Amino acid sequence: MDKKLESLTAGMRIPYGGNNVAIVSEKLASEFESGDRLIVIQTTGDLLHIPAGVWDISFKTVEQAHNAFLEMGSVDDDSITKFFKLFADYLSDDEKFSAIKDSNDEDVRIARSKGRSTTRLILSEKMRTDMVAGLRLWENTPSQRGSAIEEINHDGWNVKLITAGLGAVGFIFEGRPNVFADATGVLRSGNTVVFRIGSDALLTANAIVEHALNPALEESGLPSGSVSLINSAERSAGYAMFSDQRLALAVARGSGPAVAQLGSVAKQTGIPVSLHGTGGAWLVGSSNSDPERFKAVVYHSLDRKVCNTLNTCCITKEAASVLVPEFLAALSEAAEVRDANAKLHITESADPFIPNAWRGTVSIERAEGEVVETQTEEIKIEEIGVEWEWENSPEVTLVVVESVAQAITLCNSYSPQFVASMVTEDDAEFEAFFDGINAPFVGNGFTRWVDGQYALNRPELGLSNWQYGRLFGRGGVLSGDSIFTIRTLASQETSQITRRS
Repeated sequence: MDKKLESLTAGMRIPYGGNNVAIVSEKLASEFESGDRLIVIQTTGDLLHIPAGVWDISFKTVEQAHNAFLEMGSVDDDSITKFFKLFADYLSDDEKFSAIKDSNDEDVRIARSKGRSTTRLILSEKMRTDMVAGLRLWENTPSQRGSAIEEINHDGWNVKLITAGLGAVGFIFEGRPNVFADATGVLRSGNTVVFRIGSDALLTANAIVEHALNPALEESGLPSGSVSLINSAERSAGYAMFSDQRLALAVARGSGPAVAQLGSVAKQTGIPVSLHGTGGAWLVGSSNSDPERFKAVVYHSLDRKVCNTLNTCCITKEAASVLVPEFLAALSEAAEVRDANAKLHITESADPFIPNAWRGTVSIERAEGEVVETQTEEIKIEEIGVEWEWENSPEVTLVVVESVAQAITLCNSYSPQFVASMVTEDDAEFEAFFDGINAPFVGNGFTRWVDGQYALNRPELGLSNWQYGRLFGRGGVLSGDSIFTIRTLASQETSQITRRS
């Protein structure tokens, strides 16, 4: 007979991974109550506590999205198109948007009072414009629901492979208001969505739901719950959602360790995952790089801090005397246009190429405010893959390597295996770079091109790196129209078809 976990005691040993144990802390034991749930991450032994109230909120919200999906088969494509149009219209309406902006201003105020980053939280006019543009793209994207992607003909019968909606898709996003346009894209292929947004943006999220999202859903006639927000600021709400087997796909975007943990929760539950965790692009320069072009690539890869921003630059030793000055000049210019100072991290190999002008102290803008720091700091080789989450002061790592082959080895060993670029005028050198680098996104210019909407004209739901392995059967961009299943339909022209000998 199954028994429920009613309580925990400090020092309790919890098995995980087959032959390991995790120890219950006094804090966890005191907070755990009857009705709560405990998730044990089998790879790390992390003990994740889900209070009963948080579980109930998540369960009911997922249920709304799941039930809505069961009705989506009877919803015509015109209704889905109408939803995207209305959602975009309401976000474009200055009166409706005013209430949303007020909520966002409050989110920003609270975040700043806690010393938290607001770089991606501020709902700027550009972000608003991009959200509307993303929704317009989905409005004008033809539906692929029910499309026959392949037909195989036999004597007297045929088989068609037909696309269909996958189910309720669960999203966990960092505190970025623009994720609404991304997440709702799954409706285009006949899915529904349930999501949790970072607590920093929860007021903004609720305002978008109230003033734009829900009115668009109601007026377009889509099932209630087609887009559902888990209205909880508790991080454990994400654990609860990714533990719900009614999800067809779990998508997580945010910091590396947090995303990895959420991915483990979903995988243990048997839910397919798409994880967007650690970012940071890598750039390689060699003696075959055009210095002017190299400088431009560095500069244009540092316009703002997002996942595809230049993070680590490797320059071969034989080219360092030429390319390092170009790199530093581009870094300085990227900081100057932001009225800020740049921050540089170097390995021991790069030290001889750094001029004294870069070795003093400067004011660096951090989430907690301006901090006086040494402008150039040496780091260990094991740290070259650290993603620098800068606010307004561009922050990059510079490594001088013996060869392009060493740069490839370092990237494959220490990077998140995400975005890699090489500036070279030698086609054979670039081909070797492409073949050797283990990353889903590879280019020969600026790194900021890695974006579903910018590069593929499709709003992205997430970008995946290869940090935890290559992706089965898909690229690194997850888009709303790529979330589907395939049904197989057999049509027989005669009743005499048989497999009897």
